[in-house]
Amino acid sequence: MFQGSSNSQVNTNVQPKLPVAAVPAAVAPVTPATPAPVATFKPPPQDFESITSMYYKQLFPFRPVFQWLNHAPDPTPDFSKREIAMELHNGAYTRYRSYETPESFKKEVSFLNPARFEIGPVYSIDLINRAKYQKDSIQPVQKELIFDIDMTDYDEIRSCCSGTDICEKCWGFVRVAMHVIDFVLRHDFGFKFILWVFSGRRGVHAWISDYRARFLPDNARRSIVDYVNVFRGVSQGKLKLPRPLHPMLSHTLELLKSNFVSVVLQGQNPWGAPGAEKQLLSRLPNNGPFQQRLKQKWSEEPNRSSLDKWKDIDEIAKSKDLKTLDRNALLEAKQDIMFYYLAPRLDENVSTKLNHLLKSPFCIHPKTQKICVPIPTDQIDTFDPSSVPIATELLKEVQGKRVTENTYESTTLRPYVDYFRKFYNEQHKAERSLKRSRESEGLDF
Repeated sequence: MFQGSSNSQVNTNVQPKLPVAAVPAAVAPVTPATPAPVATFKPPPQDFESITSMYYKQLFPFRPVFQWLNHAPDPTPDFSKREIAMELHNGAYTRYRSYETPESFKKEVSFLNPARFEIGPVYSIDLINRAKYQKDSIQPVQKELIFDIDMTDYDEIRSCCSGTDICEKCWGFVRVAMHVIDFVLRHDFGFKFILWVFSGRRGVHAWISDYRARFLPDNARRSIVDYVNVFRGVSQGKLKLPRPLHPMLSHTLELLKSNFVSVVLQGQNPWGAPGAEKQLLSRLPNNGPFQQRLKQKWSEEPNRSSLDKWKDIDEIAKSKDLKTLDRNALLEAKQDIMFYYLAPRLDENVSTKLNHLLKSPFCIHPKTQKICVPIPTDQIDTFDPSSVPIATELLKEVQGKRVTENTYESTTLRPYVDYFRKFYNEQHKAERSLKRSRESEGLDF
């Protein structure tokens, strides 16, 4: 029986201990018995179902994930009332599973061997007994605030790749979005515990684990998303921000300026092809003489790069005879273009719903077999999604080695788990300090 499982009818056999043979004292010396073989890793399988089975049993860091979700070293309701949902390899989807301990958590996941499992909210009741409660009394009470950035939302502005493909050039969009969101959440909202996790293919997730972030209701989550998501102002492929810019946008603009040339102008060259400049012109002030001079220059030199055309705008705008050109409007138009290309593009439903489910860190992506590893904040610029550990490669790394609880420590997964441990240890320290503060306030009369 699985302790704490919402479906605890599954039974597995425990490996029996081998008896130790007794040696009579009066017998002649004999050749020592051959010791029992030590369990070692087998060669990695090829089919995904077998790969996940071996990965869960030997490499997935269940205890660190438990401690992160539990917000304490020892079991608490923060974990025992937390929903874990699983997508099985046969396509079935099971929800509202919960566990008391990391051991029961590992036992059932290893037995059911899901293609992936997802993390939901902490509920008001023990999910194992949910059949005893009225439906309206089963309410989510806390969950991390989450932001989801997916490369497919940038398809209309990236020229290097499309669909599920990514490369170093277009990954720059994700890096800039991570910097913007991380800055705003820390600077404007005071959040400290922001865990960035690679989605395993073409995006990232931000898990904001601060105590006050976890207890935000849906309407507060919506307000934060509206504050961050300036891209909601796009109309007919254009973005026009109100002026003067909000202080948050002014700070964000400095981040965008420092990346616009490398990520957009050089990385994507959006207006380099002949005729592509029409899109650029449509975003600039509709001043006849100014637009005419730009058109003339670009028709005479049709192969000018996007970077050159961007510089041409400023050079021509310096002409003193363009007396009717509103140069302030031109500056604002160029700023809006930067926001259009580089402002974070978010999946709002992931962020605004307390009961939304999201894939757990350290799961395997079914298409790429890459591990959903955490990304240290100070390594956002150097993180390379193409170098992320792959499940089959990890299993090769431990082939023939002895099986232990922390076998991942001898693989390339270790630095990611080490960072994860450091993250939740710092979070636990803050949680204990906050708890002591609340308790001391309660003693004041």
